[in-house]
Amino acid sequence: MTIVGARPQFVKAAMVSRALAKRSGLEEIIVHTGQHFDSNMSDVFFDELEIPTPRYNLGIGGGSHGENTGRALEAVEKVIRDEAPALVMVYGDTDSTLAGALAAAKLCIPVAHVEAGLRSFNRRMPEEVNRVVTDHVSTVLFVPSQTAVRNLAREGIDDAKVHFVGDVMFDAVRMFSEVASRRSRILDKLTLKSKDYVLVTVHRKENTDDHVRLKSIVDGLNQCESPVVLPLHPRTQKRLTEVGLRLSPGIRVIEPVGYLDMQWLEHNARMIATDSGGVQKEAYFHGVPCLTLRNETEWVELIESGFNRLVGADAAKIAAGLREGAPPEAPSNIFGEGEAAEAIADVLARVV
Repeated sequence: MTIVGARPQFVKAAMVSRALAKRSGLEEIIVHTGQHFDSNMSDVFFDELEIPTPRYNLGIGGGSHGENTGRALEAVEKVIRDEAPALVMVYGDTDSTLAGALAAAKLCIPVAHVEAGLRSFNRRMPEEVNRVVTDHVSTVLFVPSQTAVRNLAREGIDDAKVHFVGDVMFDAVRMFSEVASRRSRILDKLTLKSKDYVLVTVHRKENTDDHVRLKSIVDGLNQCESPVVLPLHPRTQKRLTEVGLRLSPGIRVIEPVGYLDMQWLEHNARMIATDSGGVQKEAYFHGVPCLTLRNETEWVELIESGFNRLVGADAAKIAAGLREGAPPEAPSNIFGEGEAAEAIADVLARVV
């Protein structure tokens, strides 16, 4: 049973579901918690990535972390009892991840965690709590990097449970970037020139719900001399309206876009500024320099490489970072060879 609920999880699940379908004797039941309930943020991803239709859509979303986790835990537990899976697989670090892992663990069902071992070392981040708890109740941990392997070893997790497979999102970028180059018309639609604009995403509650941080981020973005494209998350849009913050005329606000359009926007951007963990990695995979609008990141390898820079919510650092040129080239890949989904399916075929 696969538990998903947010856009980055749909991308990873698309790749792993394809690989699982090739293994005889394995049946996958997909459960969508509904954490992302807007059609632009959910349904279009299932369509574009050709993910099998979820057998269950629990319709849970829009509440606080505690509300989302509690409601999802209750609903997922019922589904697990009804279906009695041999294993429950969760992705990443969302409330859906934690709910799925806890529900399975309490019913003594083995848990597999894709993207295990990530640490920002900031327990004030809800995602960090979700990661740590999920890793410690999991029986199979699929890690994307050697840094993640070391993190789990330091926490005393049995290395027999840990499998370095690489990053599933790299699989997806390799597969779908070529598709996006043929099918996406987003640059024409927005009259954008390749390498002539900055792509920005802001959605984390630490930024959107802190009015001081949000104002500082907007102040920094408003100083950008290049055209800025901002696919606006519903939460961010609501907070901007509440606070009365104005974006400069050079910032083009658009609705959230599908996966293929997002890949093509990332690939052709001059620079990316984001508070998303997934977009940080995708920037790296596309060879586009990235500014991370957070004080820390779980993807420490990207910071160490110099290709990604932490600027927090500091308006001056954001403005300065947007003016700087790109590094000469992306460092050699540190997230595997783009075959993580096949490696995951191989392990699951042995353990289920």
